[in-house]
Amino acid sequence: MLTLSEQECIALIEQQQCFQAEVEGGAFIIKIDEYSPVICAAVHNGHRLRAELKQSFLLTKAESLYEEDPYTDELISSFPVVLMGNDSRFEYDLSRAKALSTNHKIASKKPVWKKALTAKQRAKSQAKHQAFYNVLEALVASIEKQFKNAIVFDVHAYNYKQLATTAPTFDIGSAQIDMERWGGIVKHFQKQLAKIELPNIACSATVDEVNQGHGYLITHINAHFDNTLVLPIEVKKVFMDEDTGELYSLVLEELRASFKNALSETTAFFMRRYGKRKSVGKADILSSSLSPALISLDKSLYNLSQNVDTLSFINPVNIASERKKFFNQNAQYTPEFTYKQLNINPYEFREKLYKLPINQIADADIQQLYRHVIDNLAAKIDLLTTIGTEDFLYNSLKYYGKPDQQDIANAKFILHAPDISTEVPEKFDADYAVDYFTEIAQEWQLKCRVEKSSRLVAKAMVNNKRSLLSINKEATFTKAELHAYAYHELGIHMHTTINAKKQPLKVFSLGLVGNTHTQEGLAIFSEYCSGSLTLSRLKMLALRVMAVNYMVTQGDFTKTYLTLINEHGMAKEAAFTLTTRVYRGGGFTKDHLYLKGFRDIFLLSKTAKLEDLLVGKTGLLDFAIISEMIERGLIIKPIPLFEFKVKETEESRILDYLVRSIL
Repeated sequence: MLTLSEQECIALIEQQQCFQAEVEGGAFIIKIDEYSPVICAAVHNGHRLRAELKQSFLLTKAESLYEEDPYTDELISSFPVVLMGNDSRFEYDLSRAKALSTNHKIASKKPVWKKALTAKQRAKSQAKHQAFYNVLEALVASIEKQFKNAIVFDVHAYNYKQLATTAPTFDIGSAQIDMERWGGIVKHFQKQLAKIELPNIACSATVDEVNQGHGYLITHINAHFDNTLVLPIEVKKVFMDEDTGELYSLVLEELRASFKNALSETTAFFMRRYGKRKSVGKADILSSSLSPALISLDKSLYNLSQNVDTLSFINPVNIASERKKFFNQNAQYTPEFTYKQLNINPYEFREKLYKLPINQIADADIQQLYRHVIDNLAAKIDLLTTIGTEDFLYNSLKYYGKPDQQDIANAKFILHAPDISTEVPEKFDADYAVDYFTEIAQEWQLKCRVEKSSRLVAKAMVNNKRSLLSINKEATFTKAELHAYAYHELGIHMHTTINAKKQPLKVFSLGLVGNTHTQEGLAIFSEYCSGSLTLSRLKMLALRVMAVNYMVTQGDFTKTYLTLINEHGMAKEAAFTLTTRVYRGGGFTKDHLYLKGFRDIFLLSKTAKLEDLLVGKTGLLDFAIISEMIERGLIIKPIPLFEFKVKETEESRILDYLVRSIL
């Protein structure tokens, strides 16, 4: 970080240069990622005292912290223009006029200083106060010039345990706000704050119940500017123990993201009403550039985790020989699968994973996305290290879950549907399939390879790292299946693989939380939209749900195999393949997610644009921030290969009834 003088900062601001710096010996930090109509200030965030003052300071660290506003810098870190105080309010208080800023005498019912500060000491502190407001003035003037109007959030935190009345989570101080002019914005901000939900905390938002907003920051801005609204906001210290200073990290994490949303939505509303543009959204308020810290962390995460691919380790390497033994012994033999050796040290991996500097990501939602990914990778390494052991099933259940009663009921409903056609379709071998998929890939301009493989359980699978579509050399396909697999494997899996590699952030190649559920749901939905989803295909998805359920409840390969044949009429080869899919590794529960994912994506398609999910290996958990990042220009907007719109056929109308019945 740069160290700049007050004059250097002002010169850069007047030139509308972006920078991040400590000012006046580190008294405060200014961050300008880009010029935006919103300024966020945390003037009481700091705790520093210069050396000459520490000698006569009487408060303990805990007593000092009690009177300050720790972590308020975290609440505003997502925004592109931020001012944060580093010095303690006991040296000089930025919420007081300069002449009164060094007059703190009593705090926590005890004297602050052994003796009164000298005139020289006061002058030095007041010079820092003046520097802060000189920089703030230059900043507001620059933003007003560019955007016509500006909004400033003056963020504080308050102690509530000693209050006699019920304390609100958020309180806006309106004493110095022109409510006739700005009252609508205050009400909108209160409404946005009231929407915030925190773990195990009932939230509320009020006006003028805790602090009426008599601070000097709004006084100063009101005295110098006509078109800037200051909103003083007090946040209840629910994110920490106000007495000890102990942080409640999970509460702060949720609060940061929710607070970001409330402030950005309020600013967008403000700018639509008072700014030069009438179509302003939340994304227009936030930064449109990736920070160096984010790019660095993303690269480190990718380098550490790029080889953690479940499917490359979970597929048995001896499946052909075990299939032969199984059928030679009339299903009286339990296959003993062997697997590729894991080339990762799991202990070292976890240690490095949790040492990544995730806190350096300023944006609250993007930081949450990376936290989700890191936790997910830790669970994934547990899964991989137990392949072939009794612990694998437990870790698979933890990672992928298992079918719930609704999933099983949906599967049974689909399996009871009468067949639409009794015709035996023509079958095409793997060589034909390779040629077919190669032609489709060229038509869709997908730069990838299509090859046969002897190591697949599935008929086809995309290798993300190699941009390769592998075709099971023993597989055969009907025309309908070829069309469906083209949309499924190439149209979604290969397309998102290629899209991910184009992104400036590599996390979309690693895969976000829930990417299996989401990507498979998209893939099946694409089959549906293309008109190539058949009832037999839908029934196979239902059979996968049942097979996972049998595996979990029966725990016997042969018993599950025979159940699929006797109760569901599966052919022996198909039953063996499906049983292998769910028993590989020691109990692989992933397959129940196809039907669940299809159902959830179908529902989502009614209310949201699915195209944003094509940016890479995405998940629904982080769908909102993915769309926001696209709107902000942080990642490249994906272009779909086809429209997510159902093509109606006679069979699709029947399928539509079945699909709607399982929602």
